[in-house]
Amino acid sequence: MSPIIIKALQFLLSLSLLIVLHELGHFIPAKLFKTRVEKFYLFFDVKYSLFKKKIGETVYGIGWLPLGGYVKISGMIDESMDTDQMAQEPKPWEFRSKPAWQRLIIMLGGVTVNFLIAFVIYILTSFYYGDTDISTSSINDGYWITNPVLTDLGIETGDNIVSINGERYENYSDLRKNLITADRITLERDGNRRVVELPEDFLGKLSTGTNLTFFELRVPFIVGQVSDSSLNIGTGLKKGDVFTKLDGTPLPYYDQYSGFLDGYKGEEIVAEIKREGNTQEIELKVSEDGKLGIFAGGTIMEIAEMGYFDIVEKKYGFFESFNVGTKKLFNQIGSYWQQLEKIFTPSTGAYKGVGGFKAIFDIFPSTWSWQAFWGITAFLSIMLAVLNLLPIPALDGGHVMFLIYEMATGRKPTDKFLEYAQMVGFFLLLGLIIFANGNDIYKAVFK
Repeated sequence: MSPIIIKALQFLLSLSLLIVLHELGHFIPAKLFKTRVEKFYLFFDVKYSLFKKKIGETVYGIGWLPLGGYVKISGMIDESMDTDQMAQEPKPWEFRSKPAWQRLIIMLGGVTVNFLIAFVIYILTSFYYGDTDISTSSINDGYWITNPVLTDLGIETGDNIVSINGERYENYSDLRKNLITADRITLERDGNRRVVELPEDFLGKLSTGTNLTFFELRVPFIVGQVSDSSLNIGTGLKKGDVFTKLDGTPLPYYDQYSGFLDGYKGEEIVAEIKREGNTQEIELKVSEDGKLGIFAGGTIMEIAEMGYFDIVEKKYGFFESFNVGTKKLFNQIGSYWQQLEKIFTPSTGAYKGVGGFKAIFDIFPSTWSWQAFWGITAFLSIMLAVLNLLPIPALDGGHVMFLIYEMATGRKPTDKFLEYAQMVGFFLLLGLIIFANGNDIYKAVFK
């Protein structure tokens, strides 16, 4: 099956699950409080439905516009903008006739379910899969740095990360995640430490640059494939061969080869390789642009077995997984909230890196992995919950904002005011969607 189809299937399955369960979070309390739900839709049914069926008082369906989903609750100002219904006298089964505390629970139901989804996923995946990561303390020769955003700050290949904002991290994945929103990092080079203060627009530059590498792992040069156009197509190199030396010079890391080969353009060079534990020498040709025409390969597990770093595996009991899942949930919420703060602070430039549906699509791997799928789905569920809590009319957070105002003051906003607020929120939300997906298009076309 095509990698694009595999990514698309994961993307659609994940978003469909999250949308249906989010709307179910509104649907269930609405029913419990005897509020009529007229529609329950996956995707939007603008003028047309792919499928619909009425059961009881509710029409269940699938729309054609995959920008989300909705439940239409009687007597509520929502995306349907049903002003005719709102012009009539309130009925007992309508949303607007219910006490404020019931309306608040109905509106918070969607995001509550999204947080619960992530929590349950983190618990079950921690119990079933455990955690696998790379120990940062086992990385002895620093990281591979090629991104100009980092090199312009004086960060070089071989630099090791001691701490981020004064905090040390045991796992490589945690380190990478927290570097995105860091203000300062402490580096070590040749036994000397220094603190690098990151500029305010660091995240903006990082997310909009053409080089998307970060602090990458330094790995050996393992032969993955010899290019058909390579000068070394018939030299006997095999997949899995490991380069150890060039012209007698030890080169343990792949990142060392490009600069070294620049001194041998158009010449021949003797390479020492390891194959199945045995060492042998092969004479290779270097192209005029300093290339061997060999694609690197090797898996993380293979490289770890060679001693380049340690992979740490942790297994958890069922009840222990609840504690682990709780920590993962709150750590992810905190991390995503920090990113949002950067995005809504114009001086950081982080808004330039905001992506839409293509950015979400690209998160999914090109091979099917249930472990990766559930991890991404948990993150997207948190993202959906946090974004829906933003105090923007047309989002759940906008409705909650007005309900809290009503409960605090005892004054309910008029239906006409809520209609206008919903329209403003809708156009604001539409603008954000256009901006995010426009960023995707810009990156695809011009970068």
